[in-house]
Amino acid sequence: MTGVDSEATLGVDDAAAHAQGILDEIERAVVGKRPVLETILAAFLAGGHVLLDDVPGVAKTLSARSLAAVTGLSFSRVQFTPDVLPADITGSMIVDLATRLPTFRRGPLFAEIVLADEVNRAPAKTQSALLEAMQEAQVTADGEPHPLPHPFFVIATENPVESEGTYPLPEAQLDRFAIRTSIGYPDAEAESEIVRRRLGREGDRIDLRAVSSAEELLAVRRVVEHTHVEPIVADYAVEVVRATRRHRDLTLGASPRGSLAIVNLARATAVIAGRDFVTPDDVRAVAVPCLAHRVVSSDQAWARGLRNEEIVQAVVDSVPAPSWE
Repeated sequence: MTGVDSEATLGVDDAAAHAQGILDEIERAVVGKRPVLETILAAFLAGGHVLLDDVPGVAKTLSARSLAAVTGLSFSRVQFTPDVLPADITGSMIVDLATRLPTFRRGPLFAEIVLADEVNRAPAKTQSALLEAMQEAQVTADGEPHPLPHPFFVIATENPVESEGTYPLPEAQLDRFAIRTSIGYPDAEAESEIVRRRLGREGDRIDLRAVSSAEELLAVRRVVEHTHVEPIVADYAVEVVRATRRHRDLTLGASPRGSLAIVNLARATAVIAGRDFVTPDDVRAVAVPCLAHRVVSSDQAWARGLRNEEIVQAVVDSVPAPSWE
């Protein structure tokens, strides 16, 4: 699939084939994690951003780099530390020595895919600058707005096993991410395959081919935007979100942004599966990664060792799915 015009209209079969081709190529580098890769790609196609909350060494950075390489999009990696300032990522005004005029020097956010590595190590001002860019698709320097590339996709990572020198993202900022998920350790078979593949190469680098472009991805996004959602399925998604506000183990339920995120992610999931309509199963599949970071558990739930993901899954299981009959 090449040469797609920026305003071209694809059929759902072509869009699904394109998405599957991207996933197939990424799997040459990231082994045994197809479901997680599908969720990340669905977030991208839905126009959202991703937070990967996982231990070191499980291919978070590799997944982001591979997505950029396979889609043919520009890539930038920002290693967050406590001394990173907002201007270090957004850019700043400088004086051009040739013209002696002020000019804007773009920061690393001006890429189509940005890996915000260990975002919880950045101070609050820098985190806010990143999240503002995610929300507004622009940065402001000396009062002048500067639009970011389109598409613009942020994959942020954080390490849950370290707390020293970190600034946890508050709930209001976590809500800006479409999903929070984890890649997790590979199973024994996949880990053996990773080792075998490395033994068959002369280095760690894996050369992936670009099977897409910005224009093609925007065309797939338009297919997602036109994917049909029956009112009864939309109502089901809303009821799942509203149920989080009533659950005894949660002191704060998901906001309406959670309802929108579920519907958008369910649309993208349907397209990747080759359908032009959303089913209740699509809603159930994306509910936990869409909602678990948007809720706050009670002290009693924390004392019992319940994770937000477990509570949200219980909420989803408690809401009857609509019948197609």
